[in-house]
Amino acid sequence: MALHRFRVLALSLILRSPTSFPSSQAPSLFSLGRLLCSAATTESPVSSPSSFAAEDYLVSRCGLTRAQAVKASKRISHLTSRSQPDAVLAFLSGILGVPSANITALITLDPSFLCSNLERTVKPRITKLSELGLSREEIASLIPLSPKSIRSRFLGRNIEFWLKQLGSFDKLLQAVRMNSNLLTSDTDKVIAPNLTLLRQCGLNVSGMVAANIYSTRLFTKNPKLLQEAVERTEELGVKRGARMFGRALVVISLTTKVAATRRIQLLRKFGFSQDVVLEIIRRAPALLAMSDQKIQGNMDFLMKDVGLDLSYIGRRPTLLMYSVEHRLFPRHCLLKVLREKGLLNTKMGYYKTVSLSEKTFLQKFVLAYEDNVPGLVDYYASKCSGKAADKVALQQK
Repeated sequence: MALHRFRVLALSLILRSPTSFPSSQAPSLFSLGRLLCSAATTESPVSSPSSFAAEDYLVSRCGLTRAQAVKASKRISHLTSRSQPDAVLAFLSGILGVPSANITALITLDPSFLCSNLERTVKPRITKLSELGLSREEIASLIPLSPKSIRSRFLGRNIEFWLKQLGSFDKLLQAVRMNSNLLTSDTDKVIAPNLTLLRQCGLNVSGMVAANIYSTRLFTKNPKLLQEAVERTEELGVKRGARMFGRALVVISLTTKVAATRRIQLLRKFGFSQDVVLEIIRRAPALLAMSDQKIQGNMDFLMKDVGLDLSYIGRRPTLLMYSVEHRLFPRHCLLKVLREKGLLNTKMGYYKTVSLSEKTFLQKFVLAYEDNVPGLVDYYASKCSGKAADKVALQQK
């Protein structure tokens, strides 16, 4: 019993601050004892077995919406008392200092966390993280992003591994936001082999975290499937070390071979040669992840409405990735009005006008001609919102 009390005391002392207390500011044994007693009291409230209503508890105590609570309640329906979830919430908010909004997000993501065993699972894991040098604030920010990791035997080892690979806790946090499996996957059998392969492909692991929100999925993918994705990427003519290799690999790894083949065949049906199709994929690999309807719709609009020829589109494949509804069609209509009124004197090509940022396009082609064409701003806005053209009258001064 005395040993248990000593461990609890030591744990709380470790988690009180991100850094060691100066001797003059060290919490007194009396105040620390009061904190532990308060937490212990919260962990074991007197509760009637029939008093626990899971849905109501999730709404009132955890901040979930009623719809979220209905879904989440199935994961804690076996509880007959609120003592266990109360203890977990007290630990999260009182000891770790996790903000209430983050607790809500955590429980929404993993309702079973409320059933965690504090003494056998949660506290030992937290102690391990503090021993690795993580502050209470860092632990509090990390756990809600990957609540299942607290029950994983890989947690401590994985965090130590990623801190070494990425160089800072901030980068680790960024990576976990994109892929919580980084903290639960086996580093020896999955992560380490994948990182070795990615480096052989000329990719920088730390740089991949910032490059693409899906890149981190490559780290935890089945090594055999990642190897196959690398081979499929090379078959498309994207060489290792090429600037687009990383992007292409991410797309290929998330797209089935059947789907990718269908997209290639679709591009061939428009009249592109096999060599041109491969060049299109090398320039814009994300096309392989787009729907057939999206590609078909863009091709139809660009060729029939805008009047572009096949070779023009083939050299500028990103045109197939823009939204017809929100970008291509509104800008096409706006430029057509200016051209019909003899106001469009720029020699800027179609692709250039489409690739401009929305802010730049507004300044250069909408606001700049508002005095010459009253109502032009409203007209463009109506096109962007999908309203009928005749709802806004255009009158030339």
